Formats: sequence, C-alpha cells, structure tokens
Amino acid sequence: MKERMIIGIAGGSGSGKTTLARNIVEHFGDRISILRHDDYYKSQKDIPAEERPNLNYDHPDAFDTDLLIKHLDELRAGRSVKSPVYDYSVHDRSDKTRLVESTDVIILEGILIFADAELLKRLNMKIYVDTDADVRILRRIIRDVKKRGRTLDSVVTQYLSTVKPMHEAFVEPSKKHADIIIPEGGKNPVAYGMIIGKIDSYLNEI
Repeated sequence: MKERMIIGIAGGSGSGKTTLARNIVEHFGDRISILRHDDYYKSQKDIPAEERPNLNYDHPDAFDTDLLIKHLDELRAGRSVKSPVYDYSVHDRSDKTRLVESTDVIILEGILIFADAELLKRLNMKIYVDTDADVRILRRIIRDVKKRGRTLDSVVTQYLSTVKPMHEAFVEPSKKHADIIIPEGGKNPVAYGMIIGKIDSYLNEI
C-alpha cells in the first residue's frame, strides 16, 4: 500500500486554518481524517480553574506534542487512534475522546506544528495560511466571544500578553518551512484549487 499522505496546515490564530482544513475534508469525505494540535493541549486538571485563563497557551510547551507524534505515527501505520478533545470553556481537556481513522490522507492542523522538528519530518505537504494580523484578531474576538464564552476584555488581554508575542516568536518564523503559503486561507480559491488537485492526483495513484 502506498504511504499515507500527511498534510500540515499551520498559521496564526484566526488565520483560516480550520476553514481550509474543513473545506478539504468536506471535498474528499471519508478519505481524509484530521488531527487538531489544539486537542493536544496538556491537561490542566491540577491547576485551579480561575488560574487557567492566565496560562500561556501559545508556547510550544503548552502542548503534549509527544502524544500527538505517537498518534500521528499510529495513523501512518494504519491504526486508528483516540484523540483527546479540548474544552475551551474550561481551558482543559474534556473527558471525551474522538476516534480518528487511518485514512489515505491525514490533515494535521495547528498554530505551532511547523515549529517542531519531529512533526516537520512527518509532513508530506506543509501549508501556511498567511492572514493580516488585524483580520486575525477580529476573527479571534468574534470566535472566542460567540463560540467559546469568553469576554471581550479577556480575549484582548490574552492576545496582547501571549498570542501576539508568541506568534512573533514561534508561529511567524515557522513559515519558512512551508511548501505553500496561502494568503487569506480558505477564501483563496486559486490556492484551494491547487491543493485539491494535488490531493486528487495522490488519491488517483493509490
């Protein structure tokens, strides 16, 4: 059997990574599965709930990347995995897991996946979604307030204290590892069409 295709989609918070990944999955259906780096945040169960919002969730050390790599290797070997599920409302992993099947193509999506050398080794295609900072912060505000139960003040404080500096320190520099850089993410039809064509070619060769 031909080796599974692992596609990494990175970019800043609010850049459009999730939209791009979702569009690809919807196009190809059950021939593609997805892992989300966010689901691999380290457990914070030992930290009081009122202290969790103040932690830095945008540094590589916030993630259990070792577990993510283990799961990615399992999927590459043809075995399904049970991914953790992160609950943004409590700033911690939930008690649930999500079954991820080993499909022909696997998407790995997250802000810092290109900042880890071991993850980079496992990616066959690396896509960076490059979106202006003002657009990203506006999208983040709308998303976190409407969907994650955050206050406007908390979103702005987190952005200025950790999201922006960590983006400049880790996310933006990781762009150099990308094979494809897409302005405007899921709203760039030309780039999206090229990616769909590449995946189509791979699937037709299997």
